[in-house]
Amino acid sequence: MTAPSRSPEDGQRDTQGLMQRQGEAASSSNSIRVPTIDDEIRERYLDRAIRELNQLGHDLQECEHCPRGPIMPVIGSGHPQADIFLLKHSARPSEIEEGVAFYGRSGNALMKSLKRLQIDPLAVYGTLCVKCPMIDPVMAGATCTALLAREIAIVSPKIMVVMGEPALDTLNAMKLPAAGALTPAPGAVQKLTETIDALYVPCIDDCLDEASAKRAFWSAFRVLGDWWAELPPY
Repeated sequence: MTAPSRSPEDGQRDTQGLMQRQGEAASSSNSIRVPTIDDEIRERYLDRAIRELNQLGHDLQECEHCPRGPIMPVIGSGHPQADIFLLKHSARPSEIEEGVAFYGRSGNALMKSLKRLQIDPLAVYGTLCVKCPMIDPVMAGATCTALLAREIAIVSPKIMVVMGEPALDTLNAMKLPAAGALTPAPGAVQKLTETIDALYVPCIDDCLDEASAKRAFWSAFRVLGDWWAELPPY
């Protein structure tokens, strides 16, 4: 997830370009392949998700309710239609400096964990509850959580990995449509909505420097590997 500082459009163009290159490679290996209706539908949904995430990024940058001043907000990163949605509460200095969620140590640690679990990083999207980079996240306005609700709806993940109790409390307080209340039970897959599971784990930022904290995070996070392995193929 670690990447140079970029605009929201840059990240979405990169994803779109990667998928285009994959499609070109498939076409060159089988010149008679004809796209199916399902392929076309998926492409349209992806295009719409990219446009909507770009618009969300613009709305976030132009938000007048946040006291962050001239500092840019921290945007989400990853695939616009990811199966796995990683959620932290607020940004750390490296994320604020680059303007991208999960930039720095937490992103590197998560990439290693995903690789260990044999989970495709292209199936992951990560973001923050509080997108305004302030010393005290409590100062953030309600607009942040409203934008998070839009973000969840756009990505439409199959599972949300909720990191830490502040993120869990924020998600529960949002009262998403038809959502049940989640409990801070590490490693337990719960039902958030009819279409979205949830996995609660300790916050990755609090688990990087102490051995027992690392073990606690891994013990809970490794459940995601079992969930991924059981995911039906497309």
